[in-house]
Amino acid sequence: MGGQLALDAGVALAAGVLLVTLVFVVVVVRRWLFVRGGGAVECGLRVIPAEGAPGPWRLGIGRYRGDVLYWHRVFGLRTRPRQVIHRRGLVVSNRREPEPGEVDGLLPDASIIEVRDGDLTVELAMSASAMTGFLAWLEAAPPGFPVDIHQSE
Repeated sequence: MGGQLALDAGVALAAGVLLVTLVFVVVVVRRWLFVRGGGAVECGLRVIPAEGAPGPWRLGIGRYRGDVLYWHRVFGLRTRPRQVIHRRGLVVSNRREPEPGEVDGLLPDASIIEVRDGDLTVELAMSASAMTGFLAWLEAAPPGFPVDIHQSE
């Protein structure tokens, strides 16, 4: 009786370890697939609702594809983006440094930029080089693209 219980516990433990390992491998391969094609940057994102407190910071990967920035969570299994930010009509309304309470949940040396895409308002937290790339992507919009950049520091 005791031997069978130990065997069952060992099988359950092995299955649990295998499952955790498999999820880890899937997350790592997913991240590698996002980054390998180029045009990807690590950045945090939080949604700013029209009323109420902002949502929590979530770490992710932004992928530039033409006139769209696709944002995927780092620790997710989905291949579809969580947020889609269109360059056309994008308004950059603020740029700032993280407040002391925000630093722990963000990448080191991150700057924060607030952008509006229609009704969607989000803050993106990224490194200085990623921020330069983001602003260059905005400024490289084709003629006739309404992109509005208002930066205040």
